[in-house]
Amino acid sequence: MFAFPTIDMVKTGQNILRLRKQAGLSVRQLQEVFGFSTPQAIYKWQHGTALPTIDNLVVLAAVFQVRMDDILAVDAGGAAGLLAVDAGSVAGLRVSA
Repeated sequence: MFAFPTIDMVKTGQNILRLRKQAGLSVRQLQEVFGFSTPQAIYKWQHGTALPTIDNLVVLAAVFQVRMDDILAVDAGGAAGLLAVDAGSVAGLRVSA
């Protein structure tokens, strides 16, 4: 059986909020960095209801001058935080682009 770590969306959002404040940026300023017409995506990231896309995560890391690992909160603490999949079902998984 394989165990995959999961991303804790709420803790990741808390990290984004903390790092934004440490960088001295307002939500509006971060919105301008991304060219978003509204700040809704940033609020969703901070509240843990959505995650930034990979390309937006790269930008966040550059703006905050941290590693992407410093933004993402990965829950790998024991069986409760892991998604378990048996080998038979892994064989049938496909990744779509």
